[in-house]
Amino acid sequence: MESTQRGSAVDWLAEAATDPANCRLEWERTGLGITLLPAGRLWDVLLVPGGLGQPTLAALLRLPKGAGPVFADFGDENLGFLVPVGTAGRWIGTGVRGAGYGTWVVIPHPAAERSHGVRWLVPPDGSGALTDPVLLELALHDAAARLHLGVPDDL
Repeated sequence: MESTQRGSAVDWLAEAATDPANCRLEWERTGLGITLLPAGRLWDVLLVPGGLGQPTLAALLRLPKGAGPVFADFGDENLGFLVPVGTAGRWIGTGVRGAGYGTWVVIPHPAAERSHGVRWLVPPDGSGALTDPVLLELALHDAAARLHLGVPDDL
């Protein structure tokens, strides 16, 4: 079952490419475990600094709906939350960068444990589920308040 989910996750991610079949082929053939995909076609990415991103993800995972796909970049300096198309262009938040239409993003292969420093914290399942921007905003506020007050994530 897991390999089927990973296969469908690869297919879903590759659909963001201008040539999905070639994207899948190159992704599998290179062995690098990463590919560049354009944001703004199936999803946008909100990049949150790791110090805020980790507690934000913890807050999202405490919610029933949870989080859509989330990846960590090199050295976990940023967490990338895949959100609906158009979110990056409308997002206003200190320190949060958006990658939308016209932006290329390094995306790890769903089956890779670690791909040249980029890895999934919440891998895509192939269903197209994304992080709800409203819930992400609430989780960011929760995480910022917890950091400010010194409250651990597990409370």
